[in-house]
Amino acid sequence: MEKDFLEEFLPDLDEFKQKTMAFHNKEITVAQYKGFSGGYGSYAQRGGEKHMLRLRLAGGQVTKEKLKFIADLCEKYKIDMVKLTTCQSIQLHNLEAKDLCDMIESVWRAGMISRGGGGDFPRNVMASPLSGVQSGENFDVLPYAKETASYLMNFIKAVKFPRKLKVCFSNSPLNETHATFRDMGFVAREDGMFDVYIAGGLGNKHKLGVKVSENVNPQNILYYVKAMVDTFVENGNYTNRAQSRTRFLQDTLGIDGLKRVYLDKLEDILANEELDISVKPYVVNKKGDGVKVSDKRIISQKQEGLYAVFYQPVGGKLAPDKLKELYNAICDMEDVEIRLTPEEGMYIINCNGSEAKKLLDITDDGASTIFETSVACIGNSICQVGVGNSQELLKLCVDAVRKENFADGVLPQIHISGCPSSCAAQQIAKIGFRGAIKQTPDGPKPAFAIYTDGCPYQGKEKLSDFGKSIIVEDIPRFLVELGKEISAQNTVYDEWIVDNQPKFNELIEKYSA
Repeated sequence: MEKDFLEEFLPDLDEFKQKTMAFHNKEITVAQYKGFSGGYGSYAQRGGEKHMLRLRLAGGQVTKEKLKFIADLCEKYKIDMVKLTTCQSIQLHNLEAKDLCDMIESVWRAGMISRGGGGDFPRNVMASPLSGVQSGENFDVLPYAKETASYLMNFIKAVKFPRKLKVCFSNSPLNETHATFRDMGFVAREDGMFDVYIAGGLGNKHKLGVKVSENVNPQNILYYVKAMVDTFVENGNYTNRAQSRTRFLQDTLGIDGLKRVYLDKLEDILANEELDISVKPYVVNKKGDGVKVSDKRIISQKQEGLYAVFYQPVGGKLAPDKLKELYNAICDMEDVEIRLTPEEGMYIINCNGSEAKKLLDITDDGASTIFETSVACIGNSICQVGVGNSQELLKLCVDAVRKENFADGVLPQIHISGCPSSCAAQQIAKIGFRGAIKQTPDGPKPAFAIYTDGCPYQGKEKLSDFGKSIIVEDIPRFLVELGKEISAQNTVYDEWIVDNQPKFNELIEKYSA
């Protein structure tokens, strides 16, 4: 992070400390504190006694230096919960109010300014996690994500946004960052240019993005970002928070009207501002050591002889001690760094064969099947607005499924959100769940509404709507029975569902009755 941002934001910590103490002295309400603290990337957890802090990590890039700092921070403040997020950031949980302000200052000085990490601000800018090393990528988008992240920091104190603004970059049709349905997405093309999408989003009244520009020169991306900022600020809804995200501009302006407003802004900015950028390409000069390695968690990079090791702690909950263990393992490995994924995992990249083997062993405590890579938000035990306990549901499901010893792929990755905010992106999952309350003959019970047949891939995007609700205790049983049906046919979910949609629907009816 540029030094001038640190100097600009450090004085704000005096007010943050005052508000935090006022909150703990019951002088301001939970809602009042939330509206303020979110702008610092921090929220009080459910109950108001502990806090969380969300770190900005543009493109999910975690260097060795940042990894060591976070590990040391956890040790110093005895932090017992670290959560990897679907926005490629790291959340530190169960923080004491007395430690929070000093902690934030040290984090900022370490180059991870959390300002705007929550609240009505531009959020962490995302990029495809293997950008720069992925075989078959259109081109490396990480440098552009980092430039955009730095540029957007200029608006934290200068502009009042109607709500948050999420910007991301995708390097291939895998569309891991959901660039075609975020507030703003830059999609890399095979010809080295970008297509630009705006005003998409999940959550209530989800929408795919609107393509507003094609064949955009990467050096010009900040003009397009500024046009989005101006369009949102001037046309966003400042009175009704439920309708204040960019996707509602498709309703208020119409798709053609939205395009016209955006392109008019763009034309003016191109004529009157100087926002060209020049980035340094990501270069890996490291060579392989001749050791070949093969595993389902190993990805061969486009750099010959180098590998990325995939690691996903179940539910994205990373033991703080693991941070230290990972740092100790990679500290002397040339060019090795971590890239966080948008699905609560990580890749450890630029490993030679011997290093990849070592890291495979160190990370063997993580997800071992596609199903175990399932995504879950932090849930209502911590989140103030959560309805369902996403993490507890995932644990129940993983425990139940492990007992069956299904073959990998029999059950797909699922996504679990505790509320309609869609933090776990359940609408793009093959099977997704959203926290709810179900009325039963025995009274209301915790439940989750089911989503099916979503797809994030570019050109095949499908955002599903929620269906019937299943009470929490029945969801693991539903998944186990589904797994048994698929196993009986000696196949995997992706193949089974093609010819068995009626049977799948019957199972949903059975468990939602």
